[in-house]
Amino acid sequence: MTNPYTTTPRPAPKWARKRYVLPALGLTFFLGIGAGASDSQPTDDAKPATAKAQPTATVTATMTAAAKPKPAPTVTETVEVEVTETVTAESASDTGSDSGGGSVYYENCAAARAAGAAPVHQGEPGYGSHLDRDGDGTGCDWG
Repeated sequence: MTNPYTTTPRPAPKWARKRYVLPALGLTFFLGIGAGASDSQPTDDAKPATAKAQPTATVTATMTAAAKPKPAPTVTETVEVEVTETVTAESASDTGSDSGGGSVYYENCAAARAAGAAPVHQGEPGYGSHLDRDGDGTGCDWG
């Protein structure tokens, strides 16, 4: 015959285990953090701690003003311009030409400037319609 008052031990439900295990783990975690954060220097209780004078090293850095840098050399370019003079015999039918009736011809404004003739006005020697880009009667009058 079996005793009706004796019971077999049943395992505790999962919620009951969490009630004890989780707080125990949290407490252990915080105690471990506290132990790790404390100073773990060995202390010698036989001798009181006294401050000793020790030499210290001081480093002083000084800076001197640097000399001003020299400016870069200026580079100049020499351009040679060849001036060509065209000499033609005038005839009576040349009065309508835009050459101005002169015997000087400038290929471009750089040549006219090199010869010291810029600006060239219509009717003067060396004037040509190719030198007058705006058609106002004055050649090489820009830049």
